[in-house]
Amino acid sequence: MIECVPNYNICKETGVQLDKKHGYEYVPKSVETNQGGKVTILWNQQLQTDRTIPNNKPNIIIRYNEKGTCMLIDVANSGDRNVIKKEAEKILKYNDLTIEIQSMRKVKTRVIIGATGTISKSFRKYISNIPGNHEVKELQKTAILGTAHTILKVLT
Repeated sequence: MIECVPNYNICKETGVQLDKKHGYEYVPKSVETNQGGKVTILWNQQLQTDRTIPNNKPNIIIRYNEKGTCMLIDVANSGDRNVIKKEAEKILKYNDLTIEIQSMRKVKTRVIIGATGTISKSFRKYISNIPGNHEVKELQKTAILGTAHTILKVLT
C-alpha cells in the first residue's frame, strides 16, 4: 500500500508515537493523535458533512486542531500513461467534499504516482505541502514494489 509510507512520514513529522522504524513496516491506525493533541491523522475515515457527498473518504486526513485547517490526501497508483488523467480525476472527485468543508476548515493537497513510479509535473508541489520528509525516490520505489506484488499475485 503506497499510502502507508506518506502516512508514516506524516506521523513521524507531527510527533505521533510510532512502533516501527521504517515506513514499509508501518500499518496505519484509523486515528492517530500527536502528543498534546494538536494534530490528528485519520486513515481511510469518512468525513461527516451536512449534505451527502459520495466521495468523502480520502486515504489520509490531517487535521490541525489549533489552526482549524485540514489536509486531504488521496494517493493513486495509476498506469504511467494515465498519471495526468488520474490527477485531474482526484481533484474533481474531492472537489465537492473540499467545498463542503471549506467553511469549517481550509483544505488542500493531492498525491498521484504512476504504477511504475511515473509522477506528474505537479507532484513535487503537492508533496512539499505535506508534513514530513517524503523522498520521491522512496515513493516511486514503493509504487513499483506494490505493482510487482500485484502482478505476482495474479500470475501465481
